[in-house]
Amino acid sequence: MKGGLALVTGATGLIGRAIGQSLLASGAEVLLHGRDPARVARLGQETGAEAVAGDLTTPEAVEALRARVARHGRLDILSLGSGIYERSADPAALRRQFEANVIGPYALLQALLPFLVQAQGQVVFLNSTQGLRASGGVGQFAATQHAMRAVADSLREEVNARGVRVLSIFLGRTASERQRAIFALEDRPYPEDRLIQPSDVAQVVASMLALPRTVEATEVMLRPMQKH
Repeated sequence: MKGGLALVTGATGLIGRAIGQSLLASGAEVLLHGRDPARVARLGQETGAEAVAGDLTTPEAVEALRARVARHGRLDILSLGSGIYERSADPAALRRQFEANVIGPYALLQALLPFLVQAQGQVVFLNSTQGLRASGGVGQFAATQHAMRAVADSLREEVNARGVRVLSIFLGRTASERQRAIFALEDRPYPEDRLIQPSDVAQVVASMLALPRTVEATEVMLRPMQKH
């Protein structure tokens, strides 16, 4: 990974930030992306990495990221971890989640795919265990995660022959701002130290990316060791 370029979306969250910092430590050049300009600016100051703000549900933000990557001239790693979470029976909420969790990342992936193919790069989809089996009450969010699993599986079939590796990581409950809000929604104490840690996820991502080119990890599922 040393000397390569990595783009990490959702980097203002704890998981994306940990992945970005891990890639920086490995010697990669890293672009960190998030939606909120103020948080992205702080992230860049705190990490020393190049940080870019934009809402991937807009074509303008996707094109701006494509242009930024084009200026670098290559892309070796794309980590797709942006998105939102809602529990609702309102079709408008489902539409919002599909826009943020599926259509935006998909548009970015398609825009950047030529760079990844040229570099024989790697794509990491940060999915949820809801993308494997949906729980009650979260059908909308789970539907977006199932969709992204299909995108990843189809992409792998399309680009493996051109040297691109595609990994889906299915995360159980991981310590994060989103998970804190979910526990509050469930009216339960937030057991942060009993959940998967962002650094755990970053370690797995780094390990899978560093595998020899004779092998490809396609799916990894992580869950907390302790029950909560």
